[in-house]
Amino acid sequence: MTQSIRVAVSTVILTLRRTESGDPVLALPLVLRTREPYADQWALPGGWLTSAESPIDAAARTLAETTGLAPSYLEQLYAFGAVDRSPTRVVSIVYWALLRHDDVDAQSAAYLASGHAPENVRWFDVGALPDLAFDHGKIVEYALWRLRNKVGYSRVAHGFLPAEFTLADLREAYEAILGKTLDPANFRRQVEASGNLLPTDRFRTGSHRPARLYRYNTDVALADRGPLGPEETSIR
Repeated sequence: MTQSIRVAVSTVILTLRRTESGDPVLALPLVLRTREPYADQWALPGGWLTSAESPIDAAARTLAETTGLAPSYLEQLYAFGAVDRSPTRVVSIVYWALLRHDDVDAQSAAYLASGHAPENVRWFDVGALPDLAFDHGKIVEYALWRLRNKVGYSRVAHGFLPAEFTLADLREAYEAILGKTLDPANFRRQVEASGNLLPTDRFRTGSHRPARLYRYNTDVALADRGPLGPEETSIR
């Protein structure tokens, strides 16, 4: 007897948030499953693809239903279809996106205020993930691998930053993505030599020396936008 194949969608949503020590770390939302298989285990947001919607529409719908998040752009990450990835035959089409933390806070607060937000959603730092249901641990690992491999030829860090930012902001985003400390002087030389950034005439002031604000040079062509749409790689 031939076993039917069902198609599911999942999403990997990444943001940068600061720890108690002030260091930025990558984080993502997970959903605690309430039914078998893998009841009481954490999983990526997702659900079934219906006959009336496209995979990307299903991904946006299930993400909004579980987390209240609505990225302006979702990119298809990969299709995962190992025969033994689920007790039944399931192929998952996975999408991903990057969100600024202030957008996450605003969208999450609005969803909570609506009274429809489920209580089984929680954000985790990617360095402290629990055991995940199905093959979702491998999916997250693949998303992080893709992200780290894109930093050299795309503007993925821009997905975590406002339209204008300091070089320290940008370096911290790169350090969080790559998982290592970068030399500030070398980083400055490299990014300024790339032609990707344009200095503005504005500065961020505070207890330290004023720091110049930069923006991305949208005249520089991208090899790959990664999980960023055209509107997120242009001046807002």
